[in-house]
Amino acid sequence: MSEKKGIMSRYWLLLRRPSTVAMGVVLLFGFTAGIIFWGGFNTGLEMTNTEEFCIGCHEMEENVYKEYVGTIHYTNRSGVRATCPDCHVPKDWTHKIVRKIQASKEVWGKLTGYINTREKFVEHRREMAMREWQRMKESDSRECRNCHNFEFMDFTEQGRRAVKQHSTALASGEKTCIDCHKGIAHKLPDMEGVEGWH
Repeated sequence: MSEKKGIMSRYWLLLRRPSTVAMGVVLLFGFTAGIIFWGGFNTGLEMTNTEEFCIGCHEMEENVYKEYVGTIHYTNRSGVRATCPDCHVPKDWTHKIVRKIQASKEVWGKLTGYINTREKFVEHRREMAMREWQRMKESDSRECRNCHNFEFMDFTEQGRRAVKQHSTALASGEKTCIDCHKGIAHKLPDMEGVEGWH
C-alpha cells in the first residue's frame, strides 16, 4: 500500500512542476486548435463540394451547367440526380484531397481569365475535356461507379447493344465507363483532327 502511495505522490509532484503544467497547457491548446482547424478545414472542403459552389462562376453556369441541365443525369424517370461533385470529385478522402489540389489550377484559370468568355471556353474546351476524360480513365471511372456498377446492372433491362458492350467490358476488364460514355452529361468538344477519335 505504501509503495502505491509513493507512486501516486511522485505523479502528483510531477504534475505540480511548472514545466509539466506548461507542457499540459500547450498540449491541450494544440489538441483544441487541431480539432478547430480540422473541423474548419472539413467544413470548407464540403462547402466546395456543392453544385451551388460549382456553378458560382459564370464560366461554369453559362457553359457546362446549361448543357448538363438537358441530360439524363439532371432529370430522369427515377428522380436520382448526379450533381457536379458526384461526377468530378472522389468520395474517399485521400482521392478527394488530390482532386482538390488539382482543382487549384482551375481556380488559377478563373483568376487569370483563362476561360472567362464563351469564345475562350470553346477554344479550350477540347483540352479541358480530354484532361477530365484522362483523369476518369486513370481512376477506372471511379466516380461513375459510385452509382453505376456492373454487379448491379440488370442486363435484361438494357438494349442489345448496351448488353453487348457492357458484357464485353465486364469480361475483358480493359474498358471503363468513360471510354464509351464521353458526352453523357456535357456537349462533346470539336474533336476534328484528333487521332484515334471515332
